[in-house]
Amino acid sequence: MYFLFLRLLISNKIILYSFSVSCFTMLSCDICGETVTSEPDMKAHLIVHMEDDVICPFCKLSGVSYDEMCFHIETAHFEQNELERNIERINSVQYGTSDNRTDSTLQCRMEVNSSIHSACASNHPKILAQSLPKEGSLKHKGFHSENVTESRKFLKSKEKQSDLTKIKGSIYETMYSPPECPFCGKIEDCSQDMETHVKTKHTNLLDTPLEGMDRVQCSRDLELAQQLQQEEDRKRRSEESRQEMEEFRKLQRQYGLDNSGGYKQQQLRNMEIEVNRGKMHPSEFHRRKADMMESLAIGIDDGKTKTSGIMEALYRYYQNAATDVRRVWLSTVVDHFHSSFGDKGWGCGYRNFQMLLSSLLQNDAYGDCLKDMSVPCIPKIQSMIEDAWKEGFDPQGASQLNNRLQGTKAWIGACEVYTLLTSLRIKCRIIDFHKSTGPLGTHPRLFEWILNYYSSEREGSPKVVCTSKPPIYLQHQGHSRTIVGIEERKNRTLCLLIFDPGWPSRDMQKFLKQDMEASSLKQLRKFVGNLKHKQYQIVAVEGVLSSEEKIARRQASQVFTAEKIP
Repeated sequence: MYFLFLRLLISNKIILYSFSVSCFTMLSCDICGETVTSEPDMKAHLIVHMEDDVICPFCKLSGVSYDEMCFHIETAHFEQNELERNIERINSVQYGTSDNRTDSTLQCRMEVNSSIHSACASNHPKILAQSLPKEGSLKHKGFHSENVTESRKFLKSKEKQSDLTKIKGSIYETMYSPPECPFCGKIEDCSQDMETHVKTKHTNLLDTPLEGMDRVQCSRDLELAQQLQQEEDRKRRSEESRQEMEEFRKLQRQYGLDNSGGYKQQQLRNMEIEVNRGKMHPSEFHRRKADMMESLAIGIDDGKTKTSGIMEALYRYYQNAATDVRRVWLSTVVDHFHSSFGDKGWGCGYRNFQMLLSSLLQNDAYGDCLKDMSVPCIPKIQSMIEDAWKEGFDPQGASQLNNRLQGTKAWIGACEVYTLLTSLRIKCRIIDFHKSTGPLGTHPRLFEWILNYYSSEREGSPKVVCTSKPPIYLQHQGHSRTIVGIEERKNRTLCLLIFDPGWPSRDMQKFLKQDMEASSLKQLRKFVGNLKHKQYQIVAVEGVLSSEEKIARRQASQVFTAEKIP
């Protein structure tokens, strides 16, 4: 089917009229559908559709002939008309026939200027004489249709002229848009520069366009995926870093390494709180403050948290009562020390060391290495441990605590107690019960070891055995206590006797009564089922070190190890 398009300017719009020529020479008007047998008849027929007034599409001028209107547009609206012709050329390029359609499409022009001129001249002779050029006819090439294909048939009706205008506007915008590289997105000023860019930068992609485009897309997808993964990793690392820092700060607060002050600062702060609550008189505050400052100056504990005489009271009780106990072994004399305003919440390790040292100071076997020593206050104990670190003991432990204890609320454990005792030439050992050895998470091996420790000096078979063995430092997660003896019940079960630095003096005073009841011992007694922490460590004193032995143990502490059971 061949298509002929006649472009007419009618009713303020550019209308495309087309008629088709069939292989049987029957022509059909695409405007009204009427069929004719020849091209002259079709031209005559199309004149009928041109009887309406011609209106300028740019300024709405009407009432003139077609040629007069052409001349008006050519002179008054040259720039607008030139733009229209450019769009026509774009239409010809975009919708023109390809090589493989040449045989099926007719490219033609129809010139009907003479017919239109004759029709208009009879109606408006005056205007024609004033406006037409001397040659008497106007042939305006802007009104000839360009090559179009069958895909343009949708423009044949008057109602679709607005769609044509929108399409042309879009094409116009595209014509002036700078070209963009389909491979890397780079923008060039003109198509020639873009062609050069593509040929020089993407030659390998031009050889196999489809595969090249696939590789480009895959590359872009991979790059995007990597960017997203990197962003996710960055956020994850940031969150992990924040959580680690928060955990580190919590541990610092928990173990007294948050630079919030030490024993002195906490003592004063808590006493001020008591005064504000009305629980302490201001005069009492100043008296206690003076006592604390004196104790810190001389480095000796003021004894305000000490309770003495408990071991003697226990000996009397077991001699006269405790019918359910087969035998009991007691350590040497021990004073109980409890926490105060200055170390509440973190001072248990220091208080247990004070208990252990109070026993050694009353034992003549340790008089040589502890000569002229008294039970030190907590800041003094911190200073003594720092001195042991300076001597070279336990460098790893010192590093973990930043080589500093004074002025902090840092916790100490079995390793620091061992280090301090060894620096004083006290022979001791650490035993690590690193996992349970009984049902339900219990530690029967711990009880058996302590029984062997105290009963090794067995002489005869008395019910109450006052041994020469010092108390044992007992450490577990979050707390430490002091073991002062062990019971063997008539049913052969074992029970530890334990001092806890968390018990205040008023609780310990009840053990000093002459008529101590069995129920009072419930606080001291700990059976196998009562100790269910995952791990326990003990520090047991076994004598005095020579100077050579002290040096050897200092060297061995470079890599600190403990005996493990099991």
